Amino acid sequence: MKFETIKYETEGPLAWITLNRPEKLNAISKRMVAELKLATDQAQRDDEIRVILLRGEGRAFSAGFDLEYDASSNIEDELLEDFDLIMRFWDSPKPTIAAVHTYCLGGALELALACDITIAASGCRFGEPEVKFGSGIVAMLLPYAIGPKRAKEMLLTGNDRISSEQAEAWGLVNRVVNPENLADEARSVALEIARNDQHAVRLTKQAVNNTFETGRMRDGLKQALKLDITIETTETDESRQFNEILKTQGARAAIEWRDSQVVSVSQVKHHEIG
Repeated sequence: MKFETIKYETEGPLAWITLNRPEKLNAISKRMVAELKLATDQAQRDDEIRVILLRGEGRAFSAGFDLEYDASSNIEDELLEDFDLIMRFWDSPKPTIAAVHTYCLGGALELALACDITIAASGCRFGEPEVKFGSGIVAMLLPYAIGPKRAKEMLLTGNDRISSEQAEAWGLVNRVVNPENLADEARSVALEIARNDQHAVRLTKQAVNNTFETGRMRDGLKQALKLDITIETTETDESRQFNEILKTQGARAAIEWRDSQVVSVSQVKHHEIG
């Protein structure tokens, strides 16, 4: 089929899926979600393909799920679709590799975490800024990758400035390379995997995943998704005003408005007790 928001290319035993909305920093739209699902299905059906690689066109890997307002969308259904997309890369019988550069934020980070291996270009920024937008995490994979303490620090502060080097130290990515070497490094790792016995590769991936699944990771992810749906579908005075500014003035203005509602620590008067 003809894709509009992604590219699908094969290179011997490799399938390259490229996020292709460079003018939007490859923000993941509803159409892109649908096309990514079709592309992964296509790769699974092709017996020649042994490894699936995910990358971004243009200036960035992806800034995450598209924040464009769509009054006609059913939020719960949309979140379930997003969750299904992310977990396809985790569940894929064929190994998956993410090659990320410049920005890997929000849902894009969750996609990269769901892949078996992530290669990052130096200078890439990682983070999950959802709380800044009054949103939740679609697939709560982060604590399984870096532990609850670091995950809470990232998620509760909305930190979206984790460097490539910090991401490597924390286990968010496998390795960091120069930007010009990103595709070659991802290809090299993919070909190493492709040369191995595919039955053994597939079952070994399944065995690793099962070590998490046996510990009820899947149940935990589904419970976290239910809480995300609650976040997204519960309207408060703050969220109503934030979303109105988001629709009319954009994300930066909305975040600046929220920041202005918080009293600066320097403005708080300290009172001695006793």
